[in-house]
Amino acid sequence: MWIYILIGVGTALALFLIIAALQPADFTITRMAKMSGPASGPFAQVNDFHNWEKWSPWLKLDPAAKGTYEGPTSGPGAKFHWAGNSKVGEGGMTIMESTPDARIAIKLEFLKPFAATNTAEFTFKPEGAQTLVTWSMSGKKNFMSKAVCMFMNMDRMVGDKFDEGLASMKSIVEKGA
Repeated sequence: MWIYILIGVGTALALFLIIAALQPADFTITRMAKMSGPASGPFAQVNDFHNWEKWSPWLKLDPAAKGTYEGPTSGPGAKFHWAGNSKVGEGGMTIMESTPDARIAIKLEFLKPFAATNTAEFTFKPEGAQTLVTWSMSGKKNFMSKAVCMFMNMDRMVGDKFDEGLASMKSIVEKGA
């Protein structure tokens, strides 16, 4: 009797491990929002990490989080490191590329609660009197991430935060226009 239970549990575990291993390794999460005014408004909010405190949904999760800045105030080489509660974790961001009013690429390095390196990208596309802002994050999933993503919808969890951040940025940009 016990042998059948062990075989069943072993088979279920093996099946789970195989299915997790076969999950896609690459991921991309993307959200967009239209904002009134020229691309320079939202571009300035993203290109200077000091502005993120006003609109970043993650910085609002832990008002006591510690943040430090390094390098130039904005543009390539600007860095921000944070350390906060379990909802925020610890990590850093570095602006790798910055094309005025068009595109910003950021290297994201997560240290806690899990280690990962991803790329965030913001694009700013003029559309008449508005700007279409696109926020995306892409990277690779290790085995543990693949297994966790079988039970948690990362696109929805992170995407909802992107939507929240874009809405806050829109409010700031449109008030300043």
